[in-house]
Amino acid sequence: MSEAAADEDSGVRANPGVGDGTRAVRAGLPEPVKHEPALPGPVFAAHYHLPGAPSGPYTYGRDENPTWTLLERAIGELEAPGRDGVETLVFASGMAAVSSVLFSQLRTGDTVVLPGDGYQALPLVRAQLEAYGIEVRTAPTRGDAQLDVLDGARLLWIETPSNPGLDVCDVRRLAGAAHARGCLVAVDNTLATPLGQRPLELGADFSVASGTKQLTGHGDVLLGYVTGADAAAMATVRRWRKIVGAIPGPMEAWLAHRSIATLPLRVDRQDTTALALAEALRGRPGVTGLRYPGLPEDPSYKIASRQMRRYGCVVSFVLPTRARADRFLDALRLVDDATSFGGVRSTAERRGRWGGDAVPEGFVRLSVGAEDEGDLVADVLRALEESAE
Repeated sequence: MSEAAADEDSGVRANPGVGDGTRAVRAGLPEPVKHEPALPGPVFAAHYHLPGAPSGPYTYGRDENPTWTLLERAIGELEAPGRDGVETLVFASGMAAVSSVLFSQLRTGDTVVLPGDGYQALPLVRAQLEAYGIEVRTAPTRGDAQLDVLDGARLLWIETPSNPGLDVCDVRRLAGAAHARGCLVAVDNTLATPLGQRPLELGADFSVASGTKQLTGHGDVLLGYVTGADAAAMATVRRWRKIVGAIPGPMEAWLAHRSIATLPLRVDRQDTTALALAEALRGRPGVTGLRYPGLPEDPSYKIASRQMRRYGCVVSFVLPTRARADRFLDALRLVDDATSFGGVRSTAERRGRWGGDAVPEGFVRLSVGAEDEGDLVADVLRALEESAE
């Protein structure tokens, strides 16, 4: 947060007891000024008037922007309500945010622990880390298996729920074990959102997410962010952003902040429908490997119910063959065949088409949107019947 933003207080940040909806619609807003908009428009500026010594909150457009400041403040209020000393930095994409933590915190000779079942771009990250002389260890998310490979590590990277498998690990347990070994902890919070899970409260040093997904929720913005409470560690993340210039445009930042106001409405609608869909898919002919952390019988439910306040908008399952999955996707009318997740329009894809995930050919990741629950469930069940051989 910049000095300018720190001098302003919407009244929400100082009150951790308010509800998610109240917090979201007020998050990051400046104090009201007569005749000014509640959320100021995007500031397009490569440079600022800067006579004399280069001091103050805004010096150059690659380093600071008033539109970022308000968005960073808003995200910080959601990730760590009422907590002082927390800083958020926004980036051009989720992968830019991921890279900023990994490459700013690790040096040649260090060891990092990654999830073996994480986001499909992580193998590319692994190759680059290893090219820099960094040892990379992997273990599955499920069963807190990363505990077994922590010794000597500099950084533990957690993804929970995992994408696309929807496994959940115990963040508090892993963070405690990592810190006892002098290891930093970063949690990819993309799928949960800060309304579903707050990694810093669970002991993590960094909460990292792709704002492209449910945070912004309309499928029209690429964005990422890092939130952390360690000033020195966040300073190195900020330095990395400056070096690589992985900054969001002011319009994207403004759209993201605008979208946060409806985040609780969207999350509650999408998560409720996701649970209803998961329940409807139970025992359906041809459907196996059904996963949703909010189902009581799901392998992730016990841990998820302890550390998550909401279970997410993604449901995954396996159809018998690649051809069956393709027919199912073609038969859907209310669900777009597209990658990504978290948008107001439901999407689904046969995840194996990318080749980066260790999933069966018939594995389907379905992201529930904001359509009426009955309509969406009916559409999915109809497509399942029509696609059956």
